[in-house]
Amino acid sequence: MKAIRVIVLASLLSLAPVSVACTDASGDPDAAGASVAGAPSSSLEPESTGSSVGSVDVVQPSCDLTPRQTEGPFYFDPGMERRDITEGKPGTPLVVELRLVEAETCAPIPGASVDIWHSDALGQYSGYTRQGVNNADTRGETFLRGTQITDSGGFVEFETVYPGEYSGRTAHIHFKARSDERDLIASQLYFPDDITETVAATEPYSALGVRTTTNANDSVLRDDPVELGLLGSVTQEGDGYAVSLTIAVNP
Repeated sequence: MKAIRVIVLASLLSLAPVSVACTDASGDPDAAGASVAGAPSSSLEPESTGSSVGSVDVVQPSCDLTPRQTEGPFYFDPGMERRDITEGKPGTPLVVELRLVEAETCAPIPGASVDIWHSDALGQYSGYTRQGVNNADTRGETFLRGTQITDSGGFVEFETVYPGEYSGRTAHIHFKARSDERDLIASQLYFPDDITETVAATEPYSALGVRTTTNANDSVLRDDPVELGLLGSVTQEGDGYAVSLTIAVNP
């Protein structure tokens, strides 16, 4: 299977950011989302490296606050700074690049910690018990979790695999940003449904069977126009993909 690369490229400074502070949530993988922080407005086309793919091509608005969402299943390895978080997990290769900017000025935020964490191809998180039909126990494991520090342009990049789905949840990646030990935002990144459909038809994702949850009926996203500001803009890059997203916060 050819690698699919998904890069969460941030919009240019002239593009719209998004923001907000992180919220409390339960550690239940199926927990519902928290309140949001503002709706997208006008937008500009982000810089990309290929042609658009997917039925949804979302362009980040300029300087709008990024909607916040539930944090759980929680991230508990903030000191694990690394670019490659795969730990040998099988699945469609994915590169995630996020850009962190200030909502009011669109200026990049360097030196901030950005954490990401997500489920594996079978919808299971590291560090939890009683997951899936086989009640998987992954306590003590750290796969698909990691931290990076934003560079001078506000960017971070991770190597991982495309996230799998589980009951009530469409494919998504959790992210959290912190600066000077202060939480800036906790939220989630989503993918166009047709891209997820394509990945879901391949191994090992296909072991989950027919998809029953999409962006429209996801228990957190609910196809909400405001929350759709968290949907990445996907472009094709060779045999893979790139998805761009800017995270705008109040520093």
